[in-house]
Amino acid sequence: MPNDTILLVDDDTDLLSLLAMRLSGAGYQVRQVTSAEEALAVLPVAAPSLVITDLRMAGMDGLKLFENIRSLNAFLPVIIMTAHGSIPEAVAATQKGVFSFLTKPLDGKTLLREVERALALSGSALPASARPEDEWCRGIIYQSRIMADILAQARLVAEGKTNILIGGESGTGKELLAKAIHRASPRHNRPFVAVNCGAIPETLLESELFGHVKGSFTGAVRDHHGLIRAADSGTLFLDEIGDTPLAFQVKLLRVIQERTLRPVGATDSVAVDVRIISATHRSLAKMVEEGTFREDLYYRLNVVALQLPSLAERAEDIPLLANHFLRESAREAEKAIHGFAPEAMEMLLGEPWPGNIRQLYNVVEHSVALATAPLISAALMASTIKKTFTPYPTFAEARMRFEQEYLISLLKMTEGNVSQAARIADRNRTDFYTLLQRNHIVPALFKKA
Repeated sequence: MPNDTILLVDDDTDLLSLLAMRLSGAGYQVRQVTSAEEALAVLPVAAPSLVITDLRMAGMDGLKLFENIRSLNAFLPVIIMTAHGSIPEAVAATQKGVFSFLTKPLDGKTLLREVERALALSGSALPASARPEDEWCRGIIYQSRIMADILAQARLVAEGKTNILIGGESGTGKELLAKAIHRASPRHNRPFVAVNCGAIPETLLESELFGHVKGSFTGAVRDHHGLIRAADSGTLFLDEIGDTPLAFQVKLLRVIQERTLRPVGATDSVAVDVRIISATHRSLAKMVEEGTFREDLYYRLNVVALQLPSLAERAEDIPLLANHFLRESAREAEKAIHGFAPEAMEMLLGEPWPGNIRQLYNVVEHSVALATAPLISAALMASTIKKTFTPYPTFAEARMRFEQEYLISLLKMTEGNVSQAARIADRNRTDFYTLLQRNHIVPALFKKA
């Protein structure tokens, strides 16, 4: 993309000037050096997004330069040029992780196409969240404009006291954004308490959040302060707020309005000071219309609304995210995996990602676990994506699968004796035969010869 810095390395100064003119004309920043040794010296200062180097040079050659670059930055893409290109050299270079191998004389359109492709697929740029000034949003990996705009809004509202509602599909990183807002707020030194409302049974939700006094119900053997009081003077993050029952919504509204809460079984109220950030993948406005979410609570929570995009809406972040997950997974697996083959990255860019960032992480982690080479190949990626995107079975499909497996196991155990199998299944013989016929199972096949 324009404004990326490209480091050109070639001991042919005429060719170097010609390449620099072509790339500068396309909007790229260009740094020129005439040796591999000089390239390594300027690399930390130039911080290029791409290196284009000649293969044959006096002193250190292009492949050796690539190996040195790889040891410094495993995800910086390198394109190698040569007038002495051969198929074995190209294969060896790409297997080691060289992005592409171009032969001289270079075609200008081919060069620009490869440059654009390398910058789009590499994800080598420094993620915005890695910059020191963006420490507050650490963990949020992005380079897209849409995420930059959302984080700018989040940084602005973090300074205030207003409640915030974060929307977005499952797996888009709503809790990460809530933590970032807390870190950027005046409450950053106070507790951040996250609660997944959908994971707590309705019967326990009130007790877990509001607390209870000893003896208020069976099993209440001691006083419990609850999660709202645990977040006192800090931030309370209520994930999947749309899954809460109406009775709980009434009590939460009272906490927001009166800044007090009454534990289950208590007679006195307790003062609390919490900022509430809530999140949901559902449309609360629609739930209000349907009567399943209180309108007054909705307006109390939705003072400021932030909507996280799906991964498909921020596709330019996929290379950055994928390489970040690759580094993490390779480190945990103790494997020397340096990156993705360009075709593998193109596959990642072409997927719809219904499970968003969480699903992308699973695909990368699975690929690393099965990888046997320094690069994630296209074949491995295709296999991993196919397994990961296999749709979850419907209830009818799961029931049929269980029924088949159950009948087969019974007939194996009874060696094809239908009467005995029917007794174990607590079904009459006629019904059992009907089940066998429906599942196309022949009892005689299970009898011993």
